[in-house]
Amino acid sequence: MAIKKVLVVDDSKTELVFLSDLLQKQGYEVATAENADEAYRALETAKPDLILMDVVMPGKNGFQLTRALTNDPKYSDIPIIMCTSKNQETDRVWGMRQGARGYITKPVDAAELREKISALN
Repeated sequence: MAIKKVLVVDDSKTELVFLSDLLQKQGYEVATAENADEAYRALETAKPDLILMDVVMPGKNGFQLTRALTNDPKYSDIPIIMCTSKNQETDRVWGMRQGARGYITKPVDAAELREKISALN
């Protein structure tokens, strides 16, 4: 499946703008959400092929949301790449155990992000 639409979930407006610009310059259609509730609404309308997920957010955090989405048959086929400032190896392992298909630490390196997305195609 070719990835064309990306949902970016992050509570930082700065990060949302940065990642949206980066992805749009690479030809992706981008939707954004600032928390889990917005993410669920965006999933219905945007129908993304990929989710970039922050971890530290108010309410349900990125680990919890990733686990919920990967366990939900309606969304389990959408790959998730964790995109977070949490850079400990234990965080990466935990994120992957929740169902993430990739893990990138901030500040996001454009080449690394392209590589992770390409690996999913």
